[in-house]
Amino acid sequence: MPAWGLSTVAQRRSLLAELKRRNVWRAAALYAGAAWALAQGIAQLAPVLHAPDWLARWFLVAAIIGFPFWIAFAWFYAWTPQGFKREEEVERNAALTRGTGRKLDYWIIGILALAVVLLITNQFVLHRDATSQANAADARATAVANKAALAALAKVPEKSVAVLPLANESGDPKQQYFSDGMSEELISDLTQLDGLKVIGKYSSFRFRDSKDSPAQIGAALGVANLVEGSVRQNAGRIRIVVNLIRAKDGASVWSHGYDQPLKDVFAIQSEVGKAVASALKVKLLGRSPVNDEKPPSGNVQAYQLMLQGRAMGQQGTKTGAEQGIALLEKAVKADPDYAYAWAVLFDARLNFALNYLHGDTRQSLIAQARTSLDRATALAPGAAITLAQRAYQLSLLDFDETGALAEYRHALALAPHDGIVMAALANQYGIVGQLQQSVDLYRKAIATDPLHASWYYNLSYPLAALGYLDQAEQALRKCVALQPDYRGAYAQLATLDILRGDHATALRDANGEVDTDFKAWALAAVAQIAGNARQADAALRAYTGKYGGQESYGIAEIYAIRKQPDDLFQWLDRAAANSRAEVVNNLLADPLLVRYQHDPRFAALCKQLGLPTPGQPLPAAASTP
Repeated sequence: MPAWGLSTVAQRRSLLAELKRRNVWRAAALYAGAAWALAQGIAQLAPVLHAPDWLARWFLVAAIIGFPFWIAFAWFYAWTPQGFKREEEVERNAALTRGTGRKLDYWIIGILALAVVLLITNQFVLHRDATSQANAADARATAVANKAALAALAKVPEKSVAVLPLANESGDPKQQYFSDGMSEELISDLTQLDGLKVIGKYSSFRFRDSKDSPAQIGAALGVANLVEGSVRQNAGRIRIVVNLIRAKDGASVWSHGYDQPLKDVFAIQSEVGKAVASALKVKLLGRSPVNDEKPPSGNVQAYQLMLQGRAMGQQGTKTGAEQGIALLEKAVKADPDYAYAWAVLFDARLNFALNYLHGDTRQSLIAQARTSLDRATALAPGAAITLAQRAYQLSLLDFDETGALAEYRHALALAPHDGIVMAALANQYGIVGQLQQSVDLYRKAIATDPLHASWYYNLSYPLAALGYLDQAEQALRKCVALQPDYRGAYAQLATLDILRGDHATALRDANGEVDTDFKAWALAAVAQIAGNARQADAALRAYTGKYGGQESYGIAEIYAIRKQPDDLFQWLDRAAANSRAEVVNNLLADPLLVRYQHDPRFAALCKQLGLPTPGQPLPAAASTP
């Protein structure tokens, strides 16, 4: 080994020996033990003395910073029977070193023992460990939430119920459609009961697998009772368990199980509805509940295909819509006389054509959609679903808006508690310019299904057109609270900001929009109130260059913001030629166009589109009762 290697090892051993001789190691252990004990003491005394939370954190920071200074002090100073002295002033001997080391050992042991006692006290006596504190915080939060929920439940009617989605216990995820369909059937049966408030599927299904207490769920939905249960299919049999529980305390009011062959599923559904109705002590209507969703033939395969196809179509995606149409086509092939499935197929085909297709392919699918509705009408001309879909066709395809309104009202008379029909009629009132009626009906629909995001979004339009901007904003905020990625919600919030002249807030809301096309329109519209004419013109040119061929209506709205009516009506005429349905659906409920409703060109456009002129009374058949 080279000489320098021996020298380095010797120096290292000499340093370690010197650290031991000067009791630096013991000083470090004493410092660490004292810091730990003091930290435990501060943590326990802080709540009693109402000390701020940052006190313990700053103590630890200070202890870490002070550690190297303490080590340096231990190196340069020695502890003697006469106190601390500079190291070079102390005459070291073995007895003195051992005595000092022993005293330091006693101090270290004592301080560590104190720290352990404090730790044990904190963990097992005061229960201030992190897990216990978190559990206690959760318990307090739950108690507060339940207290608020109980206060809210005190105001809801006793005869009110929500059907939570029945659990699929078949072990096959594909059977989820069937258990959801069972839940929907139960909701449908209960809505036929006189004097019973029943919450719709959209709101109640939001609590699938929820960890909230019954009181919290009941308060959120505004009901005093909850129905829950499970569905299990196995070897050609079906097992259904239904429980009725009281929301305020979670107590079981009634429970029953059914075990029948799968072929008798519709009879079982009727039996479940009647049993729950009896448990709730409400009386039936003068006739037996009729559920239009069931195929008259009792074809279970067709029913399951319809449930799956409808569920896929409700996903709001192009892929889901395509798959939904394919499943619905299989349903009507399995049972050609299944009127409800034909009506749902009409809706699926028409919406897909209008949202995703153009030109000849669009017209071809629209023709197929008409054929579907013709078949449903031939099979069940008086069913509520048939009337509602006929109204939809009259509005979107035949542009008979007052005729559509009458059909929607007829459908609602047959299904007076159906929130979906209420919302459809509310939308139609907006189309024909009956804005207050639209607002009132949307609010009634929301009362049946208070967690339906799209209805809050739709409600904002007639509210804004009537000038109730704050109420419109509240509706939109509720929409995004329920569904943060709701398409167009932030663009509509930006519209409200534009109407208020609030550029900064409008820009923030426009940038919050999740849909690319809506966001592009919102940013171009917001630029018009920025106070910079050059910037506004550039934004309009850019938007027109990119979207002029497909968004003529949106460009017309921007000209409305710019207060340029000549350009506004030119683009409205172009929009009516390119996409008449879009103009019809929005014109009379558009808050940006309200100020132009007295322009003669506006009345001429309404007449061209088959819309009533603003202020014109509706025909008697379509007027509000």
